[in-house]
Amino acid sequence: MLDIRFVRENPDVVKADLKKRQMADKLRFVDDVVKLGADYNKLLQEVEQLRRQRNEKSENVAKLKKAGADISAVSAEVRAINSGIALKETRMQQLSEGIERMLYALPNILHESVPVGATEEDSQVIRTWGELPKFSFPVRGHEELALQHNLLDIERAGKIAGARFAFLKNELVILDVALQRFALDHLRAKGFQVVEPPHMIHKKPFSGVTDAAAFEETIYKIEGDDLYLIATAEHPLGSMFMGEVLEEKQLPLRMAGLSPCYRREAGAHGKDTKGIFRVHQFTKVEQFVFCTPEQSWAEFEQLQKNAEELYRKLELPYRVMNICTGDIGTIAAKKYDIEVWMPSQGRYREVTSCSHCTDYQARRLNVRFGVEGEKPKGLVHTLNNTAIATARTMVAIMENFQQADGTIKIPNVLVPYTGFSRMPEKKSVI
Repeated sequence: MLDIRFVRENPDVVKADLKKRQMADKLRFVDDVVKLGADYNKLLQEVEQLRRQRNEKSENVAKLKKAGADISAVSAEVRAINSGIALKETRMQQLSEGIERMLYALPNILHESVPVGATEEDSQVIRTWGELPKFSFPVRGHEELALQHNLLDIERAGKIAGARFAFLKNELVILDVALQRFALDHLRAKGFQVVEPPHMIHKKPFSGVTDAAAFEETIYKIEGDDLYLIATAEHPLGSMFMGEVLEEKQLPLRMAGLSPCYRREAGAHGKDTKGIFRVHQFTKVEQFVFCTPEQSWAEFEQLQKNAEELYRKLELPYRVMNICTGDIGTIAAKKYDIEVWMPSQGRYREVTSCSHCTDYQARRLNVRFGVEGEKPKGLVHTLNNTAIATARTMVAIMENFQQADGTIKIPNVLVPYTGFSRMPEKKSVI
């Protein structure tokens, strides 16, 4: 969340940012934070004055007692002051909670390089890589290819779990695991620590790394427990050091998180209903970085470079998008997407996102940095980037590497991981 001091001192900056984000409905929160903050500070001054008066009265009571004088009147005054303090502190608590709710509702401040726009069509193409494949035969979609070769069973998955689930089968399972290990090896060679996080976390840490809309459209709740299924490894990794002070000499701290991802996709009805492009469950390798503010922008570009290196090694044509103000979401100050070419759709589709979150998540989670034995220097910056989301990457591989006979060539870099160079390797029984 934003620093309340920044909001109070720069309300026009925050309002201008909201307008760029197409969030004019939240303009009132800025005025409310300013007003309630002023009310809180006024009450704080009054409470401090009352505490001084109470101390003076208490000293007077002690003197009267020592002199054997009547203390009833002064004691009554002390009790009245205590009641006044209690009432004001209750109101201060209410104001504090209200301010926090509004600060949580306000998005991060955008970087000046983010293009202004209302929808994803307004995002800017930064660069493209690779040649689009040319086919001498009718192009098939990934679902048709996978069903033809018994690599996928959507019908039976729907029978037991509902829409947007699938059984991955045979070589497609091996390809999924191969992509995970390929991405992990790539990041380990760059000094990333490999982490497998919990698949469920409490609401407090979840609230620190996500926005409120995520709980409505994305997150699965475990009934009867304060637990939620993670939608990405970003969530547990980002909250891993909640309430801690990281040693500055250890920064940047780079982690590669491997996890399943569970998403309700409640806001995506009617979109990408075929195959495994948009599903409720998939596996992802996520890059996550804690660093100092001075390190963060270089780390942001490096995370993006890491992801692009993976897709270049996979020989998948892609483009990089600088996501516009109306499509960036509330957490990031700047975001890049990699979109890979999908031949059956004749367009690029998103496979990774790289987000610079500045100190927005760290302030919610109180993650700071400093030198041991000294006062913390400030809040860390957090950054995240998908290395590989296996489902969408497999979709891209199946479509871009399909052959005239219907088989699917495996990218050369993955053959050592799969043990085969083509899908299907052999005919399956089930």
